Amino acid sequence: MDYMIGVDLGTTSTKAVLFDDQNKVVAQANYGYPLYRDEPDMAEEDLDEIFTAFSNALAAVIRKANLSAGNKIAAVSFSSAMHSLIAFDKDWKPLTRVITWADTRAVDFADQLKSSGLGQEIYSKTGTPIHPMAPLSKLLWLKAEYPEIFQNAAHYLGIKEYLFHRLFGSNKMDISMASGTGLFNIFELDWDKQALKLTGVRKEQLPETVEPYAYENTMAPEFAAVLGIPTDVPFVYGAGDGPLSNLGVDAVKPGVAAITIGTSGAIRVVSDKPVIDPKGRTFTYALDKDHWVVGGPVNNGGDVFRWARDNLFDAEKSTAALLGRDAYDLMTEIASRIPAGSDGLIFHPYLGGERAPIWDANARGSFFGLNHSHTRANMLRAVLEGITFNVYMVSLALEEVVGTLNSIQATGGFARSPLWRQMFADIFEQPVTVPEAFESGALAAVIVAQKALGKIDDLYEISKYIGDSNTYQPDPKNFEAYRELAPIFIRLSRQLQTEYDNIANYQRKHNQ
Repeated sequence: MDYMIGVDLGTTSTKAVLFDDQNKVVAQANYGYPLYRDEPDMAEEDLDEIFTAFSNALAAVIRKANLSAGNKIAAVSFSSAMHSLIAFDKDWKPLTRVITWADTRAVDFADQLKSSGLGQEIYSKTGTPIHPMAPLSKLLWLKAEYPEIFQNAAHYLGIKEYLFHRLFGSNKMDISMASGTGLFNIFELDWDKQALKLTGVRKEQLPETVEPYAYENTMAPEFAAVLGIPTDVPFVYGAGDGPLSNLGVDAVKPGVAAITIGTSGAIRVVSDKPVIDPKGRTFTYALDKDHWVVGGPVNNGGDVFRWARDNLFDAEKSTAALLGRDAYDLMTEIASRIPAGSDGLIFHPYLGGERAPIWDANARGSFFGLNHSHTRANMLRAVLEGITFNVYMVSLALEEVVGTLNSIQATGGFARSPLWRQMFADIFEQPVTVPEAFESGALAAVIVAQKALGKIDDLYEISKYIGDSNTYQPDPKNFEAYRELAPIFIRLSRQLQTEYDNIANYQRKHNQ
């Protein structure tokens, strides 16, 4: 048997999934690592902890492949969280931890860039909205706040590129990951001269850019021995997790949107060319040079549901553990008893600032409309609806850029919740289709590897392997409530935005 492995490098864990030659899941392993928040707005990871988690996950599924029985690993391919930044000195000693997309310490520099007008000019060439998530803003912050690190930095990589460097000694980045840096010209397919001049970074400090189909196959023997894998197995660069999520659920046709809600979330559609939003609200990232994913990311997804579990439903969390049940299942049962619209309670889910559609790292969450009749169950349903309303708000901006969205393919942890899937169908008033196979990012990475090795001709082959799916039809009895509340949610988010800076600055001052 020839096996392939899809590796999903996430924000808080790395998952390796072993596929057989029919692209069916044989085994998987998932290892987590902490996200360090030692100071306000920080969100960093430790390089060694990530490498250990990656090594453990990969070694675990390689053992399941039983190579001693004559089986072989045909390729390993990657899906990766985007926007991370690591600085190295000339000897490749790391000068920073992994500064992740969730780190917003560059907020002031992003705001200054946006207000100058230069930000829109750079966005129009890079497709990455001006926001502290992007390495562009992080570099401006690093140069101003940590000049010694900036002056000693000889190389900059993201987390996936670091793993490849450690395993193979390479210094490369695929164009999908590069397109999320804010430094890459998506029309010229090269590092953007204006962005480099602005940050003070030289082109030679950045990796060589390659297609997602490029691969390395000369692994250092000491790592191959630890992993239990031959040194010449091709490791395919793959792409960013957002673009691969679209591919993984076969959302590659016009008008078909992919919605992912994991820790964070996004809504995306595929275009055959880069598309820029004149208002700067949407991103355009490469899947490859012929497929471009246009969409908007949200900071606040499943992590907000987790916040509700830990802070509003701690007793139910303990009860679920005693009963051997999943706490989230118990919580959605509670929320399902509340009618659509949560009896007029609205929740803005901006606990971690927000990217699309408001692009405000200082945004903060709030309940609006609370009265004596509301209970924790109302608050819980409002949390789920608020996350969904926010993604819906992104979809309205997306439709201005790419046209009407006709259907939704759903992935991520939320897709396991029937209540939440129905909520999306009702608020969007569109069918929501959920593939039964949840390992869409890893499957997409494997499809990229198969194209890289000439086993398939094009990416659309993935449609053969999506498997069964469930489609949730919108329920008209819920339309009236959501049609009334959605405009209030949108107007309120704009009105509150005038005070987000003030409350965020207050919190920083008193939390230090």
